[in-house]
This record gives sequence, C-alpha cells and structure tokens, in this order.
Amino acid sequence: MAQQLELGLDTFGDITAGPGGELLSHAQVIRNVVEEAVLADSLGVDFIGLGEHHRPDFAISAPDVVLAAIASRTKRIRLGSSVTVLSSDDPIRVFERFSTLDAISNGRAEVILGRGSFTESPRRAAVLELFQPPRNTCVPPTPPAPPGSRKKSPSPKPLRDPHSAAALAC
Repeated sequence: MAQQLELGLDTFGDITAGPGGELLSHAQVIRNVVEEAVLADSLGVDFIGLGEHHRPDFAISAPDVVLAAIASRTKRIRLGSSVTVLSSDDPIRVFERFSTLDAISNGRAEVILGRGSFTESPRRAAVLELFQPPRNTCVPPTPPAPPGSRKKSPSPKPLRDPHSAAALAC
C-alpha cells in the first residue's frame, strides 16, 4: 500500500522586515503567521507547527495561543507546536492547553515535546504520561501527589483518548 505524502510548514515567527525595510512588530508578525496558516489551509497544506522562543528576534513565545487563533479560522490543517519547551513549562498546564486547543480545533491539535537548547528537563516523563501512557518505559513511576496538592485529572480531556497526537522532538 502506498503512503500518502504530507506537507507541512513550521515557523518560530521570525521578526522580518516590511516593504520599506523596517522591522515588523511582534504583533504584526503574529498576525502574519495566522494569515499564512489560513492560506496554507486553503491550499491543502497538511500541518503547521509553531515553535516557541523567548528571545526578541522571534515573535512566538506562546504557540498554543497563536494556534488557537489559527484553529478558529481554519478547517482541516493540523496544528502543532514545534516544540513545546518542557524546561520552561508545567506538564499539567501543557496537557490542559493542548486539550483545549484540541477541542477548539475539533481534534486537529498535536503537541511536539522538547527541551530548551541548553537545559535538560526533569519533567519530560511526567508530560509524556499525560499525553499517552508510555509502554515498556524505563522511567520509574511517579509517586502519587499528596491529597489536595494538585488536580486528580487535568481538564479538559482531549478528543482522542489517550491523546495520540504527541511526539518527541530530537
């Protein structure tokens, strides 16, 4: 059986120059990324991934928020992070935000989990357990949290259970 070729785009929301050579504002770059995703959806592109950077030369520091804006204006393109930086985020909140995006997009959300360029994240295993229980893993189970210390189950729940649209970036 032949496999179908899928095409995707990714961006960090690089700060670019306008027609007169002046640098565009972060806000304008983000609006441009949303418009580019709407165009990509209309042209049949399969996936758009938004990277996360916390530097002044990139506009996207909260890809899930920009992906939600894209979800509200598109119908079929799959929406993903490229990557969600584990060393600077809370695993429960990552799960909740992407489950919310999954609901808004009618099941088109995908999270690609990674780490910052210089820091290994100790939370990696915890996030992976939320998205899809790992099989044959070497990571010891996390002891249960004390009663009342955190939610027993994050919400909202993703449309796909277990959340099958999770991947690790290398």
